[in-house]
Amino acid sequence: MEKLVYLLWKPDDTADNVWHQQLTQTLIPALRIAGAHRFRLNLADASVAGADSMRMACQSPLPDALLSFWMNSSHERHPAEKALSAQAKQIAGYSVCESEPLPDALHSAPEGERCYGMNHIVFLQKPPRLSREEWLDIWLESHTAIAIDTQQNFGYRQNIVVRSLTKHAPAYDAIVEENFPPEAIGNQDAFYRYDNPGQLANNQKRMFQSCVRFIDFDKMGRLPSSEFNFK
Repeated sequence: MEKLVYLLWKPDDTADNVWHQQLTQTLIPALRIAGAHRFRLNLADASVAGADSMRMACQSPLPDALLSFWMNSSHERHPAEKALSAQAKQIAGYSVCESEPLPDALHSAPEGERCYGMNHIVFLQKPPRLSREEWLDIWLESHTAIAIDTQQNFGYRQNIVVRSLTKHAPAYDAIVEENFPPEAIGNQDAFYRYDNPGQLANNQKRMFQSCVRFIDFDKMGRLPSSEFNFK
């Protein structure tokens, strides 16, 4: 099986609620017919508008949605891409290798309903100063434990980009999905685990010092989103 991730930009003349309905009621059934399954839809919708100050674009405008799903092979993706393009102004697709060091075992939502909290999506580019092997080693073997220890994340998925599937897709090397509690919407402090101001400051420092080893912040994108899952 192969995991595919598509960034979607909303048509200019479509209202947010109408587009959400089109994605869930028209697009996902069409993708099932095309051989896709196990969908995760992330929408930059009104429920996370309080986190707009956290948005960060490093390449082109941020997408309005991210849709991931699984297929037997990306070789079979073209009918799916036709369905995606029918519902979006622009799409950018990637084949990724997913690692899930922190599965969400605390919260569940009925199929198609909004999941608890916020899914914070981060788009990463490898800094030129690091080889790919060095970059992955720092992120996966060292930083992962720090991110889980210092933050209030209850879900953490690391998507390493294997290759771009569409022309002119932004040159990302990885896409991160982290689930945070509702308090984190618009509140950076609520990203962290702490019982007192000293512990908050220490965890923020640990996280920052770890991130600067493998992230150039001017090459990083951030997209707060609502998450919806479908079989």
